Amino acid sequence: MGFWDTLRKDIRKGIDEGLEAFREGTKVLKQKTETMTEDIRNKVKAFEIRQKIQVDLTELGGRVYDLSSDRRKNPLRDEKVLKIIEKIRKAEERIAKLEGKSTGRPRKKSSATSRKKVSRTRTPSKSGGDKA
Repeated sequence: MGFWDTLRKDIRKGIDEGLEAFREGTKVLKQKTETMTEDIRNKVKAFEIRQKIQVDLTELGGRVYDLSSDRRKNPLRDEKVLKIIEKIRKAEERIAKLEGKSTGRPRKKSSATSRKKVSRTRTPSKSGGDKA
């Protein structure tokens, strides 16, 4: 074999390896693009569901306000209120499913659990404060 034959084979081998790497890179890129597209689609759906939840929460607040005029009635025993609450919980589950979060049971948010607890420590002021 001559020098030119060896050189031609090496060039051909390099081109083939480069094309194979390009093909594999293209496959990976295509898969990542499909995954990203699906993620974006899920985020848009979750956003739309959150918008519907906002409307439901407004409706729920109005209904509870209407029921508050009669102090003897408990708003949580009203059928319409319970239906709205159930609708909101189902929407939250759909959002969790779209975002890939697991929901073992419907979440109940209370004002005490949704706030961050800040621990504050007081320093004793027996010395009368800092003196410079």
